Amino acid sequence: MTIKTLSTREVYENPWVRVREDAIEREDGSRGIYAVVEKNEGALVVPWDGERVTLVGQVKYPVGAFFWEFPQGAIDHEDASPEDTARAELVEETGLRAGRLQHLGRLFYSYGLSSQGFDLWLATDLEQGEAQPEATEVGLQTRAVTKAEFDGMVRSGKVADAASLAAWELLRIRGIVL
Repeated sequence: MTIKTLSTREVYENPWVRVREDAIEREDGSRGIYAVVEKNEGALVVPWDGERVTLVGQVKYPVGAFFWEFPQGAIDHEDASPEDTARAELVEETGLRAGRLQHLGRLFYSYGLSSQGFDLWLATDLEQGEAQPEATEVGLQTRAVTKAEFDGMVRSGKVADAASLAAWELLRIRGIVL
């Protein structure tokens, strides 16, 4: 590592996020600070029935607008695996149960600001059940769309979530969704 941490101080913490400020020294001896947002690891699921993907939509408070994205969330329990979290988020947000989950990879939400990573999953062999949204997911909507409809939603700005777009691209370059 070419950046040395000189000191760390906690700036803010609540049950979902911790923000710290690190004084650092770069390889050339120059100094600076980093604000780092720490959150639990996450999982993102692409529910695919062979013709359509299922999206969830809701108002995203920090940006003040409604957007569509793939089901995703953070690991709530220390003993939960990324796959357990993917399955739980899928049921919570859509009611879908996956007969098969294929791991697509691991990415980071915003590694210039946050340490939070996430695992991407393709969910197939889907069975519809009842959604079980958390209290914080009031107004959550679901929608199944074709590949062409999804691409149109991206073009129109209705899908703007970087993690969802990265998952879609991984599916495309692996030839799973063309």
